[in-house]
Amino acid sequence: MVICAPEASPAPAGQSGEGLLAALDIGGTKIAGAVLDRTGRVLHRVQRPTTGQGPAQQVFRAVGDIVTELAALPQWERVGSLGIASAGPVDIGRGTVSPVNIPGWRGFPVVDRVRALPAAAGLRVTLCGDAVAMTAAEHWIGAARGCRDALCMVVSTGVGAGLVMDGAVRNGPTGNAGHLGHVTVDLLGDPCPCGSRGCVEQLASGPSLVRRALAQGWQPSGQADGPGLAADARAGDASALAAFDAAARALAAAVAAVATLVEIEVAVIGGGVAEAHDVLFPPLRRHLAAYAVLPFAAGVRIERAALRADAGLVGAAFLAADLEPAGIG
Repeated sequence: MVICAPEASPAPAGQSGEGLLAALDIGGTKIAGAVLDRTGRVLHRVQRPTTGQGPAQQVFRAVGDIVTELAALPQWERVGSLGIASAGPVDIGRGTVSPVNIPGWRGFPVVDRVRALPAAAGLRVTLCGDAVAMTAAEHWIGAARGCRDALCMVVSTGVGAGLVMDGAVRNGPTGNAGHLGHVTVDLLGDPCPCGSRGCVEQLASGPSLVRRALAQGWQPSGQADGPGLAADARAGDASALAAFDAAARALAAAVAAVATLVEIEVAVIGGGVAEAHDVLFPPLRRHLAAYAVLPFAAGVRIERAALRADAGLVGAAFLAADLEPAGIG
C-alpha cells in the first residue's frame, strides 16, 4: 500500500468511545452487512445474493434479513448508526437508489424502508454510493490515506468511482460525483443499460470482460467467468489477454481524463476485476502512460485498493457515523 503523506494521518475526531457502527453494501451480485468497531475492523459480517432481476420487495427482503440477523447480535445495542452503500445512481437527499444492475429498484426508497425495520429503530440511517463509500474507506485507512487528491474506482459487476479533492471525499449534491463507469470512452461503442453507449462499464466490468472475451473466441479451460478468464490470461491465452487489454485501455482513458480535469495524485482500483491485478494493471499502466501525457497528469499512479471486499462496508459505516476525517463536500 502506498501512503501519500509521509506519516499516517491522525485519528479523526469522534474515534474515541465504545460505540459500534453498522453498514450495508448493496451491489448487483451480493448484499453484505456488518457490525464494525470505530477503527473499521469488521466484527461480524453476513451476506446474501442479490436477486437483481426480481421485483423490488424480493430484493429488499434480503436487506431486511441481513439487518435482522445483525440485530440479533449482543453487540447490536451498542450500534448508533447504519450506513448504506449502494450501487448507483443514488439520490442521497431523497434516500433513493436506482442501480443500473438491479432493474427492480428505480427510485427505490431504501433509506425509508430500512428505517421502518424494527431492527433499525433509533439508528441514524444514511445513504451513499458504493464507490463513494469505497473512496472514504481507502482515504481514511487504505491506499489513498494522506492524499489530498485521488480517484478510487470499483471495477466489479459494474464500474463506479469516487473523488478525494483538497483532502475531502466529494460526493456531490445527489451523491453521484465521480460516477465514472458511465462516462463514454468509445463514441461508437455498444449501447449501455444507462441509456448512453460506449461507457467504461460496458468495456471494463466483469460481465463485460467475459462477454467480450467469449465473442472474440475465448475457449475457457475452466469456468466461463471472471476468475476463469483471469486464470487463462495468466496462462497466456491470447483471447483472455486481449480482453483484459481492452478493459485496461478503457480504464486508462477514464483515469487520464480525471487526472487532466482535477489533477489527482493516485488512482486506487478495487473490486472483483481488480483481484486480477497481475493481468490488469500492467496494460493499464502502459495505456495510461499513452493517454495521460500532459505534465500535470503524467505522474498519476495506479494502486491496488487495500481494503478489498470490505471497503464499501467500512466507508459506509464511517460516513454514517461522521468519522471520515476531512468531511464530505
